[in-house]
Amino acid sequence: MELTGVAICASLLMAVATVCVFIFAVKKDYFRDIEDTKYQVFWSDVEEMVESSTNVGRASARQAGRPASNPTKENLDAPGSERSGP
Repeated sequence: MELTGVAICASLLMAVATVCVFIFAVKKDYFRDIEDTKYQVFWSDVEEMVESSTNVGRASARQAGRPASNPTKENLDAPGSERSGP
């Protein structure tokens, strides 16, 4: 019976701790912009693609004797850019 009491106390303490962490997160606005997190992974992939294409573009531009352009995330947001979607 003593072990059951300890288990119940431990579970109640964990529940109280969980509620406290949730209240802390709400007050600190951790849930304010929850949709932005999934796009951070997307933009890191886009930046890697831009960097790799920039390096390839610079190499071919050097061979052709013309300056290379430097595409950035802002350039990809422009109308007519390579990126499609919202």
